[in-house]
Amino acid sequence: MADPSHQYFADPALVAFAGKYYIYPTTDGSPDWSSTEFRVLSSNDLRSWRDEGTVLRLGTDVPWADRFAWAPAAAEKNGVHYLYFTADDNIGVAYGASPTGPFIDSGQPIVARDAHAGRAIDPSVFTDDDGTSYLVWGNGVANIARLDDDMLGIDDSSVVSWEDPTFREAAHIHRHGDRYYLTWSENDTRDPEYRVRWAVGPGPTGPWQHGGVLLEQRPDRGILATGHHSLLRVPGTDDWLIAYHRFARPGGDGTHRELVIDPLHHLEDGSLLPVEPSEPAISFTTAQPEPITS
Repeated sequence: MADPSHQYFADPALVAFAGKYYIYPTTDGSPDWSSTEFRVLSSNDLRSWRDEGTVLRLGTDVPWADRFAWAPAAAEKNGVHYLYFTADDNIGVAYGASPTGPFIDSGQPIVARDAHAGRAIDPSVFTDDDGTSYLVWGNGVANIARLDDDMLGIDDSSVVSWEDPTFREAAHIHRHGDRYYLTWSENDTRDPEYRVRWAVGPGPTGPWQHGGVLLEQRPDRGILATGHHSLLRVPGTDDWLIAYHRFARPGGDGTHRELVIDPLHHLEDGSLLPVEPSEPAISFTTAQPEPITS
């Protein structure tokens, strides 16, 4: 049985803003993934993490949806911070001046339920070297579309969809040199064989050439269901990281998950080196309220 004192998180979006690292996760540990809020974790060194608390609540901060707060993503442009999130099979966006909020909801979904192929869940953001930003999302079908200049809408005419027998969810795009990589999760997050696959292509919409499995379980070490990842280039370097979740150890399952960060390596031939999952999950402290002064 999962430890009731453990704080569970899943679906980590790892980003860096102004020399500091942040993770925007799904708050986990409830039946049927029924969280209604989003939190953020912060770190100066990728080792010591601080839970900064709730930054957006469905039903109050987001009046158009009140259930299933899942799989956020974060981006910054021109000094404004954007939080993209899943809410009841829609994708929303909120904005604010700080990575830790407060965030103001845009007032409506950026991708509405059933507006495009597949389920409208699991957003991620890719910004190309020319400054063009894209929203990537989907379950069953992966979609990518150009974000508007204000980052609050998408160009519906630019939507490109991708279907593959191995694609379940959590599509993510990154660029390394002249190559673009699509990575995604295969199988169900409740399945110990939940894992990450990768493909490579000449542009952000492909076409995609399969590369194989990037990250998967190690049952002999009690590491199961490694998936729903994000990738980050460490600022100022060519070092890359992959953040993902797995069943919490011990006793975790598809709704009791923990976060891990490992190195990601690009090889000279353009392939990605399979990731060897770490033993420890990240740990964190909880932010204390600021003292009230008169």
